[in-house]
This record gives sequence, structure tokens and C-alpha cells, in this order.
Amino acid sequence: MGTPLPREWLGLQQFPAATQSKLFELLGKLKQENVNALTILVMGKGGVGKSSTINSLIGEQVVRVTAFQAEGLRPVMVSRSWAGFTLNVIDTPGLVEAGYVNHQALELIKGFLLNKTIDVLLYVDRLDAYRVDDLDKQITMAITNSFDKEIWLKSLLVLTHAQLCPPDGLNYDVFSKRSGCLKAIRMGARIRKRDLEDLPFPLFWLKTLGDAIKMTKTKRFFPTGEAWIPNLVKAITGVATNKSRAIVVSKVG
Repeated sequence: MGTPLPREWLGLQQFPAATQSKLFELLGKLKQENVNALTILVMGKGGVGKSSTINSLIGEQVVRVTAFQAEGLRPVMVSRSWAGFTLNVIDTPGLVEAGYVNHQALELIKGFLLNKTIDVLLYVDRLDAYRVDDLDKQITMAITNSFDKEIWLKSLLVLTHAQLCPPDGLNYDVFSKRSGCLKAIRMGARIRKRDLEDLPFPLFWLKTLGDAIKMTKTKRFFPTGEAWIPNLVKAITGVATNKSRAIVVSKVG
């Protein structure tokens, strides 16, 4: 089955003027770097906000999000174009089934990605998931085994649900630096601790969203008018244009 032609990125027009201006600036910088297409792979456990993040990034409800329906069982790619630039975002099924790593989902994802180039991996988890256990390490290890450790050089950790207050009176800066999550990724990716500081693996905490909530006293989740969207795009742009090579999926199994 061929890749469908991208639709016009009408969702850009739904953002406030200041957000639109920043997004156009960032996309323009990509084009200046001769980057005319960007493919983002979104992975993580189920229920962590992968689909909501994609909808907010696109500015449209392109992936169904409902508490009364299971996640999609297969990967889905959404493509949008603007002024000669094409954005591809791939939503994927959750990587956990009945408390274990869903290796079947990983095989489906890898098969879907065959001969595709992945510019950025967004690995999504919940900011309010206080407990990081061995399953998190197993998930990142399974991703490493499927795509090689180099995929983490093109990755961005996104922690969602920043509208919830951190426990024990911690501020967002302290709480969002959850060493457990980064440790799970480091161990699963087989990265030595002393090399972690040199790893170009940015952490995006949705910190601006948290600041906005503290200022406005609201509990809205992913409001399209908040500055976190251009900040996320800026972080994605940084990963896409870093010195590491994009990931090309050339075989399954």
C-alpha cells in the first residue's frame, strides 16, 4: 500500500497568532536546513497521552481519543503539508499488554515502518506516574532491540499530564527531573551512566504548560493557546537537525 498524499495543514490556522508566527519561524528554519519533510514516531505505553499529543501538535483531531474505546491496534500515519514542507506523525499502539511488553505491537510497528526514515522518536510517558519500575526498563530495552540503540540519539522524552500538581509540594522543575524515567531509558538502551551527560537526548517536560496553569489556576489539558506547542516543535527541530543520523528501518525481525 502506498503512502497517502499529505493533506494541507489547516490545523496551523487554529493556533493563536503568536503561536502560528513561532511555528512558521521554526518550520522556516527546517527548510533553510534543506529539511522539507519530517517524520515523527510516537511511542509509549497505553494511556500516556500519545494520541492527545499528536492531535495538539497537528491542531486537529486526527487520532481518536476516548476513554470508552481501546487504542488502535495498528500504527497510523497522519501527513500534513504547508508551503512545501511535509510533516508525518505516526501514532502507535501501546507497548504494554497485560502487564508485559507487547512484542507483537513492536513487530507491527517495525513492519509498518519498513523502508521509512524516522527523524524523531517521541517517547511519551506521564509526568504523574510517580513509580518507575522494571517494566519501563524492559520497554526501552525492547525498543533498543528492535531499532538499535541509535534510535535514542534521535529521541525526545515527553512527559504529559503536567496539569496535575506534583506531590509533596514539589515544584515542576524538581518533580519533572524524574531520574527514574531517565535511568530506565539509560539501562534499557544500554547507555553507560558516565556517557549519559554526553547523550543528545533532550527531556521535554511540558514545563511551560505547568507554569501557565500555576498562573491561571486552570486545569485544562493541552490548551492549544499555550506556548508549550512551539516549545515542543522547537525541541523536535533540535533533535531532527542534530548530528546523529536519522533511523531507516530496512528489515523486520
